[in-house]
Amino acid sequence: MPIYKANEMKETPDVKRPHISMIQYGGDLIKAGLVTYYQGDAPPPHYHPNDEQWIYMLEGDLAVLLGEEVETASTGDIIYIPRDIVHGIRLLNEKCRFFTCKSPAGSGGLSEDYTAVDNLEMLTEKLNNH
Repeated sequence: MPIYKANEMKETPDVKRPHISMIQYGGDLIKAGLVTYYQGDAPPPHYHPNDEQWIYMLEGDLAVLLGEEVETASTGDIIYIPRDIVHGIRLLNEKCRFFTCKSPAGSGGLSEDYTAVDNLEMLTEKLNNH
């Protein structure tokens, strides 16, 4: 049973956004990671046709778009994102940090199965107005 020492692991660049680094783990069925975003780092609204995702907020506050709704998530909150649901985040502080899990594991990269949306401008405006 491997025990990962997150504070001893190196952050690796995200494959879709190399200016962002994260600690990523890949198992047989689940991929997971510790993600830190600063203002301007968050990905635009998107969806995962194959992955479902869980996020546990460790630090900061987020405006979270899930489908048609925008809500606020704070430290200690858990967010569930079913596959095929358009979602996005906007930082409400300078920094946020969270632990996330996605299934299936695929290659282990957290940005795998990232699919852009057609109505990006409208969804971004909705997220920014929260």
